[in-house]
Amino acid sequence: MRVAAIDCGTNSVRLLVADVPDSQTLTEVERRMEIVRLGEGVDRTGRLAPEALERTFAAMRGYRDLIDRHGASAVRVVATSATRDAANRQEFADGVREIFGVEPEVVTGAEEAELSFVGATRGLLRLSPETMLPEGPLPPFLVVDIGGGSTEFVLGSEHVTGALSVDIGCVRLTERHLRDAGDPPSVPALEAVVADIEAALDRVSAAVPVGEAHTLVGLAGSVTTVAAIALDLPAYDPERIHHAVISAEQVHEVTRRLLSMTHGERERMPVMHPGRVDVIGAGALILDRIVRRYTFTQVVVSEHDILDGIAWSMV
Repeated sequence: MRVAAIDCGTNSVRLLVADVPDSQTLTEVERRMEIVRLGEGVDRTGRLAPEALERTFAAMRGYRDLIDRHGASAVRVVATSATRDAANRQEFADGVREIFGVEPEVVTGAEEAELSFVGATRGLLRLSPETMLPEGPLPPFLVVDIGGGSTEFVLGSEHVTGALSVDIGCVRLTERHLRDAGDPPSVPALEAVVADIEAALDRVSAAVPVGEAHTLVGLAGSVTTVAAIALDLPAYDPERIHHAVISAEQVHEVTRRLLSMTHGERERMPVMHPGRVDVIGAGALILDRIVRRYTFTQVVVSEHDILDGIAWSMV
């Protein structure tokens, strides 16, 4: 079965075309990502901006061509934080339906968490999900998906045992505190970001038994970019990044570097996607505070995430 999974988040829209012959095997055919900043201004206005919608639809039209070229037999479009929060989300739904011929699913935070967990952890398990790879990290996993508008915390081994989505994301926190805070950002602005993160982590601690986790698994662009910098890669390399293990000290050091750099200095980093330059500081700071708060010594980085979970869900 050849499927096409589309994840439309606050910062990016992504496509995975994959062959899924059974419940244990997923073979990637095509993986694409476009940063469209769909959630631009949503935290302030509560609405999706017309120009943000058009950027998103333009990327999706390109994806439609790829899906047709590869002959995928099923398409699922999932939208997350920005669309959940928007009063005019019907405009988004109408545009998606026109492009793909399917209704987009605006998933809840809990559904987003489940899809992220499945996508991230299948590759950490044997073909039989009850048995870990001998060299692999140990469950239970705390999967943390740092998005543009929200961050999902999901605890589980074979199945999810606790989950919460909180409204801290790299775009949301940048727009709220860092956009006009100087270059590099001022100490009071960074303190305001930390206060928002810590308040969200208070809610996580009350709802999810994080202390049960043996392994922290980090997902999405903020985490993979921090990993690429920590690994000192000459260019962004998904194969080197996927399942890399980054120490807590490396997370802290990369976060300090990013928050002390100017926009231009971040822009010149060889692993930095242009669409992440302005939001990577907030994203790294979210990861940094999670590692500190829950005293993890390292993070396992995954290139597989909600997009892969969406693909698995179509089997």
